[in-house]
Amino acid sequence: MATVRLSVRKIREILRLSWGLGLRPGEVAASCNIARSTVQDYLLKAQAAGLSWPLAPELDDAALENLLFARVGRPKTERPLPDFSEVARSLKSHKGMSLALEWQRYISSNPHGYQYSYFCELFQEWSKHVDLVMRQEHLAGEKAFSDFAGSTLRITNRHTGEVESAHLFVCCLGASSYTFARAFYSENSEAWCIGHADAFTYFRGCPAVVVPDNPKAVITKACPYEPDVHMDFQHMADHFNLAVIPARVRKPKDKAKVEAAVKMATRWIIAVLKDQTFFSLPELNLAIAELLEKLNSRPFKKMPGSRRSQYELVDRPALRPLPLTPYEYTQVGKAKVFLDYHIDLNGYRYSVPYQYVGKKIEYRLNYRTLEVFYKGQRIASHPRLIDKRKPATQREHMPANHAFLLDWTPERFTAWAQKIGPSTERLISTVLASREFPQQSFRTCLGILSLAKEFGADRLEKASSVALSVRATSFKAVRLILQNQQDRRRFVDAPIQLKIIHSHIRGAQAFSAPNEKGERKCSFIPQRRIFGI
Repeated sequence: MATVRLSVRKIREILRLSWGLGLRPGEVAASCNIARSTVQDYLLKAQAAGLSWPLAPELDDAALENLLFARVGRPKTERPLPDFSEVARSLKSHKGMSLALEWQRYISSNPHGYQYSYFCELFQEWSKHVDLVMRQEHLAGEKAFSDFAGSTLRITNRHTGEVESAHLFVCCLGASSYTFARAFYSENSEAWCIGHADAFTYFRGCPAVVVPDNPKAVITKACPYEPDVHMDFQHMADHFNLAVIPARVRKPKDKAKVEAAVKMATRWIIAVLKDQTFFSLPELNLAIAELLEKLNSRPFKKMPGSRRSQYELVDRPALRPLPLTPYEYTQVGKAKVFLDYHIDLNGYRYSVPYQYVGKKIEYRLNYRTLEVFYKGQRIASHPRLIDKRKPATQREHMPANHAFLLDWTPERFTAWAQKIGPSTERLISTVLASREFPQQSFRTCLGILSLAKEFGADRLEKASSVALSVRATSFKAVRLILQNQQDRRRFVDAPIQLKIIHSHIRGAQAFSAPNEKGERKCSFIPQRRIFGI
């Protein structure tokens, strides 16, 4: 049965009580709260190591432990130690690599080297003295961690002096801690998506998994088992063909890599630039890029190399290639098709086939185009609008009767009326001008001009003249003129002036010439009509 491993302090107490005071093993065991057999085992070990009481002053704790726990039968000849830093790098760089395979590689080069069990023990002892970051198990090229720094930088408006905050996005690779940083005006979904895309471009490759924080711009509904990823962020992940595994809420150790990277970026980027004045975001990002190169080139304190050297050695060969087409931020969402077969996106209206009226569709809007999908199938595509006043309407999206009206314009109606005659042209122009929007009068114009097929162009020209003279510009009025043959009667264009003669009507002759004050006196005395018996 193996001996219980005690601390050096308790071993010294066992030797003092046994050899210095002469107590029996049972009494020593009761005093030290250990088993009697354990006391006897340590006394035998001490005798075998040639120890006596009092212990030599130069015998410190480390020397005493080595004497008591020296391996029995271990050859005193020096054996080559494995390069455990290379072993650790190999374990992270190659999937499926194990300590057993590394030991086989070691023993094949050193036939008289350490056996597998002691090889593993030495590796575990080496790992305890390595920095905590190196002891985290992150496979090469597997994960990228991302977050925004809590501190902000300032951008000053050159003309107004107004100061605006800039937020620092930080992303780092898991195996090498190679870091990327860039400033954005906000922490919205667009900043998260573009930040990751720029980070992958900076890394010159894509990881298999991205581990972000849990803001609403990335995770719409946090859940430890099935979180809901924002549609914009998911579209970005689909473009780079990577998985999104967000850190758990209030579990910063899930993204300890980026927590350390944010701390380093705050110390070596934000602290350096916080007192400087920048007038634009590109100017600020240029300064950040210069400091970022220095940050990635800084040597590690507890291990050889730097973030850049580890990236070139570990992560860079394992990253997947970037997509052939560059990423473009795309706003993804859902909308309902209105009765006018259009969808409304922040006041901009786009048409879809009228068969989808009342249905919910999915749209993807980038800087240039809009794509509309229904159940995964694209049903419409438009150039992005820049003017809210004019909707984007395609002819093939309209019903047959609506598409028919789309072919008509005020100019086309006027040109058609000119072929019939000037009166018809004036009538059509009057009808078009009578409505606030010319499209509202298209049906009336179409009805009036179609009367030429039923009654002939000559009669329509005369009927238009009659309609203008009596100010009857509706389709029903013109048709009634033709049906009653009022166009064949003689009408005088000038209005008839009737002369009114009556005893009660007085003219200019009834007034005298004006006096000095400019007053006129009426010399006409109307006759009074007396009513009565």
